[in-house]
Amino acid sequence: MACLSVSMLLPALGASVANVALPTLAQAFDAPFHAIQWVVLAYLLAVTTLIVSVGRLGDLIGRRRLMLAGIGVFTVASALCGATPWLGGLIAARALQGLGAAIMMALTMAYASDAVAKEKTGSVMGLLGTMSAIGTALGPSLGGLLLAGPGWSSIFLINVPLGLLAFGLAWFHLPADPSGSGRSRAAFDMRGSLLLAAGIAAYALAMTGAVGGGWMIGALLSAAGGLAIAFVRVQATSASPLIRLALFGHPVLSAGVAANGLVSTVMMTTLVVGPFYLAGALGLDAARVGLVMSCGPAVAALAGVPAGRGVDRYGAQRVMRVALAVMVAGVALLSLAPVAFGALGYVAPLAVTTAGYALFQAANSSAVMQCAGADQRGALSGLLNLSRNLGFITGASLMGAVFAWASGAGDLRIASPAALAAGMGWTYALAAVMLMLALVIIVRGRV
Repeated sequence: MACLSVSMLLPALGASVANVALPTLAQAFDAPFHAIQWVVLAYLLAVTTLIVSVGRLGDLIGRRRLMLAGIGVFTVASALCGATPWLGGLIAARALQGLGAAIMMALTMAYASDAVAKEKTGSVMGLLGTMSAIGTALGPSLGGLLLAGPGWSSIFLINVPLGLLAFGLAWFHLPADPSGSGRSRAAFDMRGSLLLAAGIAAYALAMTGAVGGGWMIGALLSAAGGLAIAFVRVQATSASPLIRLALFGHPVLSAGVAANGLVSTVMMTTLVVGPFYLAGALGLDAARVGLVMSCGPAVAALAGVPAGRGVDRYGAQRVMRVALAVMVAGVALLSLAPVAFGALGYVAPLAVTTAGYALFQAANSSAVMQCAGADQRGALSGLLNLSRNLGFITGASLMGAVFAWASGAGDLRIASPAALAAGMGWTYALAAVMLMLALVIIVRGRV
């Protein structure tokens, strides 16, 4: 469990620590923002496009050897990120770091499902949720300190000793792969993996706006749809599919994956809307905005373990329904919070929403991971992480666009406080509707 905890912390830290360094990197490499943003996008795309495939690969060739390889790749890539003297090298190293992160994220949940008895699965998932939240919360503050001290390279090099620690724990404590696990190597669905990766990449590039606008976004979304159809057809006829489509006949699995995407879309809304509302409507400076925004991950970190224990005690389905009801209440309060209440009017509902999110993640992960046998848990873990990442990407684009439209401002930086407050109200009202839809899906999908 110590190994799995560190292996869940590292990918979250690797994702969050780089965001705060983008302005510094733009100066260091004398590059425009559209080029610098690929430092973040390369990592995100690598994780999102590969996580299902590497999870399935772990099922086939053995999780221990692939986990060791993933930790090694992440650690070496972190060192390359800190040592590269040119932007193209940094972006390539970040993509390699994302590959290592995808392996760790997918196999950590698969290992956790096997590590303890079924009645303790919730506690384990809660612990992993806590470690992920700690990594997310630690990234901006740690990154700021390192940028002010040793410099930008240190935000990547800090992962090297942590990676070595994770590798040592994995080497000595992860159980050995079953004998003959490598015999299934030839059964890996390469065609399905390539189709899935290409489709996800097209969707992510379109939604992030990283390749321009207009016709290019439409072309990418059309390509993503076509690749998705081709992927489903390949999976239906493959002797050893990447994802067994029959699994989606399990109501808990299909409901859990769909609800996970909706909930993740809503949670990304807090990261998109929050800074503009806090700075533009409430007049908070950058330091106070960062402090308020850190409350969400802090609550998730504190609530993760108790949430997992609640799942073990009361059952995943019951806890999921309660969690979604709590989240609906939280975002409803956010949509109604008047500017006169100040930062407290934002922090209190945000804490309620995030606590509900921690409950949902522990319960949903526990329920979904119990829907497949051991030979599919890596792929299933990857699928669960994929739905979460796609929700984050969709939330950043869709909910950001809704917020801008509802605020009635082409440039949110100059929108009036009243316009920003109105935009927040409409955006979180839509978020509440999405959460109610997720609740309906979970209720209808329970066994």
